[in-house]
Amino acid sequence: MTASRRPMKAVLHYRASPGFRRRIGELAPDWLRIAAVDETDRRRFRAEMGDAEVLLHVLDPVTAEAIAAAPRLRLIQKIGVGVNTIDIEAAKARGIAVANMPGTNTRAVAEMALLLMLAALRRAAYFDRATRVGAGWSAEPATFDGLGELAGRTVGLVGYGAVARCLAPVLASLGARVLCTGRRPVPDEAAEWRPLAELLAESDVVSLHLPLTPETAGLIDARALAAMRPGSVLINTARGGLVDEAALLAALRSGKLRAAGLDVFALEPVAPDNPLLKLDNVVLMPHIAWLTPETLERSLAVAIENCRRLRDGEPLLNRVV
Repeated sequence: MTASRRPMKAVLHYRASPGFRRRIGELAPDWLRIAAVDETDRRRFRAEMGDAEVLLHVLDPVTAEAIAAAPRLRLIQKIGVGVNTIDIEAAKARGIAVANMPGTNTRAVAEMALLLMLAALRRAAYFDRATRVGAGWSAEPATFDGLGELAGRTVGLVGYGAVARCLAPVLASLGARVLCTGRRPVPDEAAEWRPLAELLAESDVVSLHLPLTPETAGLIDARALAAMRPGSVLINTARGGLVDEAALLAALRSGKLRAAGLDVFALEPVAPDNPLLKLDNVVLMPHIAWLTPETLERSLAVAIENCRRLRDGEPLLNRVV
């Protein structure tokens, strides 16, 4: 067998849907075998990683122990963007490449951020529950004083990468004024740049679009929340560790914040006793902003291409390490 036809094994560590498994079977070339393993099946994961050259990583942390137990591993391919769930130093020590997929989930996450903004402003979760028990038409009249539209409001985007840039013109088209902040000012017709402190003070809705790094961990703490406008809304589709959850809980309970829309949490899966789950002014999703069939289709194409490049000794797409 020539080098170009050398077989390769990859492990997808993810509870793949029937549709995703079917697409894997349809799109994977004959030289690539992709074994899908549920994150909860630790025993099978260890067994499959024994001869795997590629790990297709979604959310379950890639620890130093997992890397050590995979003697043939050559590439950790993140299905998504954030690599904070990968032990980068352990990968470096073994000479294992790490790559991600910027852009594959941009539209999906942007749409989820918009959904959470609208749901938080219109209290969609509260009215859904009330309507299901026949109480939707008997809500206290004062409840409606806390609703609102995006039009006419100021939305601040913290971090101005691909997702925020996709979202900004949509928000502007709905009649919102859009601010953004990041490491440096950027020229953009859809958003006005502000330092973070000014953005927090001016925004009715603050939406987070940052990676989780030592510099950004806990960025939205009690001080940042206190700097936000009374009655504002916080949206997080990025990483739970960006927010001090205890401080957020206090701000929501006190009325400092009107509402929050959260797709991510400091600890995941979110614990059922997390007090944020009991607040009716919080809209919750289980870290699925990125998860659409369209995102998975794009991601699978990138993963297969990087497997081919690894096999053929070519530079990897979006290599991080």
